[in-house]
Amino acid sequence: MFAVISDRNRQIGVRVGDVVACDLNVDWKEGEAVTFERVLLISNEGQVHLGKPTVVGAKVQAKVLGAFRGVKTVSMRFKRRKNVRRKQGHREGYTRVEITGIQA
Repeated sequence: MFAVISDRNRQIGVRVGDVVACDLNVDWKEGEAVTFERVLLISNEGQVHLGKPTVVGAKVQAKVLGAFRGVKTVSMRFKRRKNVRRKQGHREGYTRVEITGIQA
C-alpha cells in the first residue's frame, strides 16, 4: 500500500515502515503517535484512489522518532576590491517520523 500525504504543503510518498523527514514541528514529542489526515492519493495493489483535493476518510498514522537538523547551506556575498564580504550559514530543522499504518 502506498500513499501520498501533504504536510505543510510538502508532498511526501510513504509506505508502511518508511522513515521520512517532515518539517520541524515543535508540538510533536519523541515517541508520540501522530496522524496525517491530508492524504492526496492511495494506491492499493493496482487500485488508485485520487483525492479531489484529499481522499475522504483516509488517514496515515506515524510515530515520532525525534528532531534533527539538515545539512548546512552556506551563502556568501563578495565584491572584489570593495571590502565587502558576508558569509552566512543555515541549517533547516526536521522531524523524523516512522509510518506505522495507512487507512483507506
